[in-house]
Amino acid sequence: MTKAEVISPAGNLASLKAAVDSGADAVYIGFSDSTNARNFEGLNFTHEEIAEGIRHVRAKGKKFFVAVNTFPQTDTCAKWRTAVDRAVELGADAVIIANLGILKYARDRHPGANIHLSTQASASNYESINFYNRHFGIKRVVLPRVLTVREIKELKKNTDVEIEVFALGGLCINIEGRCYLSSFVTGASTNTEGACSPSRFVRFAPTNGGGMTISLNNVLLNRLGPEEYSPYPTCCKGRYIRPGNETAYAIEDPESLNVLEILPGLIEAGVAAFKIEGRQRTKSYVASMTGVMRQAIDSYYSSPSSYTVRPEWSARTVASFEGSRETLGSYLVK
Repeated sequence: MTKAEVISPAGNLASLKAAVDSGADAVYIGFSDSTNARNFEGLNFTHEEIAEGIRHVRAKGKKFFVAVNTFPQTDTCAKWRTAVDRAVELGADAVIIANLGILKYARDRHPGANIHLSTQASASNYESINFYNRHFGIKRVVLPRVLTVREIKELKKNTDVEIEVFALGGLCINIEGRCYLSSFVTGASTNTEGACSPSRFVRFAPTNGGGMTISLNNVLLNRLGPEEYSPYPTCCKGRYIRPGNETAYAIEDPESLNVLEILPGLIEAGVAAFKIEGRQRTKSYVASMTGVMRQAIDSYYSSPSSYTVRPEWSARTVASFEGSRETLGSYLVK
């Protein structure tokens, strides 16, 4: 049995090293531009950083994937094609792509490249996955976080494409990153710029009593008390006034995905890789979550029948929550 992989986020060089040193089988990175879906200031890699990062990955015998997973427009396609070329020239073990045109370019220009289908493509059934495999030769698909374990098992019975799923970290419920809420509020497209709630539009302001307001392009997303935790400032995780003057999370509670308790079921359903969300998170988060995922997977393969979630894993995941609680997302029930 081939062991399921741990795929860790690397938003910068420090996180890359932390992931590899903590047991990741592969890291996923992006270039410092709009071709990837985490195009935030201070994230991603310069030419010098990526060279050092690759040396570290190779020295440890691990892999690196490059995300080129946003959507070019007519006048920007050249940038995405260049990103694919550069990823292949760097020796990336996989290029993660979402857009049909860029998939075609990658397959035509680089027939030997290993292509993974990004979760941004929202391929959630075996017919669409097999379509991508047939026409673009994808070897792996990162599933959107909308399927149950049961559905994943049935899907895998009908495709030879490897399955990768999200295991730990934040959730994205709105067509897996192809949401238009941020675009509607800011005028800057998440899907083409690569950043949901771009930082230039986010404002934090203190309130009387020690609280804080968070706004996006002058649209109020949240008003926090002095002891309240701030989720990532996106429209979907905002609190709004409902009928009856009730203030509540109207679209999505700020929860963190954690699949450790159902890890055996996912592996037995045919999952080949577990992805940790969080290229925007700190190196300590990356190291901690990678270590937990590494230990959990190793524990399962060591003795599948006696697998159990260890207290120290739970303590570390709780300490790293982006939201107020953990969730299994849609893995058990929708």
